[in-house]
Amino acid sequence: MRIIAAIAIVSLVAVLPAGAQDVRLRRLETGDDSRGWNGVGRINLGRKGFCTGALIAPDLVLTAGHCLFDKETGARIDVSQIEFLAGWRNGRAEAYRGVRRAIAHPDFIYGGQEKLERVAHDIALIELDQPIRLPSIQPFATAAQPVTGAQVGIVSYGRDRADAPSLQEVCTVLGQRPRMLVLSCDVDFGSSGAPIFSVVNGVPFVVSVVSAKAEVDGKQVALGTSLAVPLADLQAQLAEDDGVFQRIQPPVEVLSAQESGGAKFLRPSDAP
Repeated sequence: MRIIAAIAIVSLVAVLPAGAQDVRLRRLETGDDSRGWNGVGRINLGRKGFCTGALIAPDLVLTAGHCLFDKETGARIDVSQIEFLAGWRNGRAEAYRGVRRAIAHPDFIYGGQEKLERVAHDIALIELDQPIRLPSIQPFATAAQPVTGAQVGIVSYGRDRADAPSLQEVCTVLGQRPRMLVLSCDVDFGSSGAPIFSVVNGVPFVVSVVSAKAEVDGKQVALGTSLAVPLADLQAQLAEDDGVFQRIQPPVEVLSAQESGGAKFLRPSDAP
């Protein structure tokens, strides 16, 4: 399956501190494995591919902004082609929902030259056509951005693990930039929009969403979008807007920036 919501690959020049001991991804294949995590689901984008998203209200899914765009054309994906599969694993979901409307952050612009700063606004809200009100699927609350050195976790789908979510219980916040986190979490194509969790007294809170996959000193890291200000912006927009996002720029064939001391984005050959 080709994945439309490809995570950009970027080379950062900053040297980040080593993280604490991370744990490996664990596949959540059974009902017992998935208990408490069914609010995370796969977002199918027509026949183009998928992203990961998390329920933060009975009818709202949080994901990455670039998941709402067709990579080949730069156009918004019609909401009739988007489906949220809560708790999807091994060919079935705990709940299936269509989409009423979807909005990306107003300062997120898809297309044109890739910039590291784009990560700061790479979030979106998807309003479902019907709320999910099942005891086995509980929305997640959100919380403040974790500090550098904090331990977090992630639940995500990805290339070669599209049929069931995987949980990484411990990864590390390696560093921060304005409205962006650099994390040691294990992500791949399809993990875009995956929730990053802080666990407080055994309760998971969403503190970021996966925007990009990156490389630092030859090591793979994840870039996450901070939630506090961008999420409040989106919630206000959803309350007063029709959900139509107009700021679309024409796509380009090569997305790269090679300025001295800057970040370099490459389009993966297997990305749609």
